[in-house]
Amino acid sequence: MIRGAVLIVAMLLCGCQSKDLPAGDNPAIAGLERAGIETGVVADATKIPPVGLFQRRSDMGKDLLCIVPGKANAYRFGLEVQLGANEYCAGSGTARRTNDKLILNFSQGARCIAVAQYDGDRVVMPGVMDMKCADMCAGKGTIEGVDLPRLASGVSSARAARDRSNAPLCP
Repeated sequence: MIRGAVLIVAMLLCGCQSKDLPAGDNPAIAGLERAGIETGVVADATKIPPVGLFQRRSDMGKDLLCIVPGKANAYRFGLEVQLGANEYCAGSGTARRTNDKLILNFSQGARCIAVAQYDGDRVVMPGVMDMKCADMCAGKGTIEGVDLPRLASGVSSARAARDRSNAPLCP
């Protein structure tokens, strides 16, 4: 009984010692993730294509990101974030994948570029965006920090996504 309690306390202390390190810089977490991938318990995010539909619903609206194949190892995407009736962001463009990142190059206006995190199950927009990206938004809308979990994989799901005006988000 006491040995079990000591073991639990030791494990908690080990976890506390490395909590300030990102997972990629923490050898214990990186080793566990690698072991999980090798045994098939954890999916290898670098092998999961981002094609599909990512969506989050809240009281303020529905946030959508659809991603479809493009040309030359690139993707095309459409994004709409709703923060209320008059506060939203919308944009589309091309994307490239680099390891656990999606580089989103918006084609409207001031040419906003965002480097989002991608882990195979979700896309998380950066917490701070270039001022040029505000041109895609109305009111106090922003795409900063938006976290979009995967709703469905595949091109058909992405193409079925509709924006606020019921137009295809990824035609």
